[in-house]
Amino acid sequence: MLARSVSVGQVLSDRDLREESVSADSALAFLPVRSRAEVEGRPVAYSLPAGTPLTKNLLGAAHIPPAGQAVAAVGLKAGQFPPGVQPGNRVTVVVAPTSGSATGSTSSSQVSAWDASVTDVRSDGTDQITLISLQMAREDARQLAAAPTDQFSVVMVHGGGQ
Repeated sequence: MLARSVSVGQVLSDRDLREESVSADSALAFLPVRSRAEVEGRPVAYSLPAGTPLTKNLLGAAHIPPAGQAVAAVGLKAGQFPPGVQPGNRVTVVVAPTSGSATGSTSSSQVSAWDASVTDVRSDGTDQITLISLQMAREDARQLAAAPTDQFSVVMVHGGGQ
């Protein structure tokens, strides 16, 4: 079982793993403790939260993004995302419109929003910016990449994560 969260492509080490007894359905191919030496040094195919029981299909080459999907990264400041956001969470990325119309008001039709799954969350080392990687539809990722970062907000939604 994973002792801590891991990111896609991360090579597993001893500190990433913990032993735990689980009641398993025979249809699930949990890796037994005796396989620990074979698991260490292997990359994970997905970003996974701590506590995930390991199965063979979770190991190996990266399986994201799948066909038709892309992974986009957004650098956000505190207040632009919920503090507990983590890999596996479902989110909606909202880009607020710029206030530049002739009347000075903004129109809700100018708001852009895209649904995504969080694949990774990392601090920039100074705790000023948090980099969040988001798996989403390929065209949505292209549009997101072209949007001004200072107008992003990330909203956690029902449907995934812990």
